[in-house]
Amino acid sequence: MDIAGKVFVVTGAGNGIGREVTLRLLAGGASVAGVDLSAEGLAETAKLANVGGRFTEHAVSITDREAVEALPQAVIDAHGAVDGIANIAGVIQKFVKVIDLPYSEIEKVMNVNFWGVINVVKAFLPVLVARPEAAILNVASMGAYAPVPGQAVYGASKAAVSLLTEALYAELQGTNVAVTVIYPGAIGTNIAANSGVAIEGMSAEASKRKMTSPDEAGRVIVEAIEKGKFRATIGSDAATMDRLSRLNPKMATELIAKQMGDLLN
Repeated sequence: MDIAGKVFVVTGAGNGIGREVTLRLLAGGASVAGVDLSAEGLAETAKLANVGGRFTEHAVSITDREAVEALPQAVIDAHGAVDGIANIAGVIQKFVKVIDLPYSEIEKVMNVNFWGVINVVKAFLPVLVARPEAAILNVASMGAYAPVPGQAVYGASKAAVSLLTEALYAELQGTNVAVTVIYPGAIGTNIAANSGVAIEGMSAEASKRKMTSPDEAGRVIVEAIEKGKFRATIGSDAATMDRLSRLNPKMATELIAKQMGDLLN
């Protein structure tokens, strides 16, 4: 897809990967309807973009189905069309084992990471299938195939996004809609703080691990949209674990547990 002149909806556009994807799409000549829970974050993205009407701010929770269902018309009113959606918004869980994880935390993670994607996809699909060319991109996670101790429900939510996206690809074969799933590894964002689950010592532990920059993540995602890729990983960690989890899932699980188990301490 040539992104120039196209209109994209990007969730999580107020920070992190979503912001970088937004800025890259805008730099490529696209227009973007940025969706985020934080109006302040969207305002900062707009300031950084400095493209006037090609970027519009939509302070909406993707868990609010009624608000999401109103988005297609709002975006069309602002930009005249919608050619693609990039579901990037997401949260992680508290760094605790399932036995200690409150149901409220489980529901929060599933509501944002899975139901949020469902809400956006369902709202925009009727519009996208009517376009001459369209794209759906959903961000899963390395955690969808390489389970991290203390992030079981997060990983389950992203595994659900992964399978949903692959099924959408199957259902939309022969149509004008390209479907892509993305698997990031460790990315240098503030997702823990934004998820309200930052713990003492976590930043220090994270700093010891190699992380991919949000800018690089944005590059991979926009390139995937342009090339109509079926799937892509972000970071050497995600690529390595992708291969290992296919060859020996038990070994992959044990390796991740050994490398990441200290997050529980």
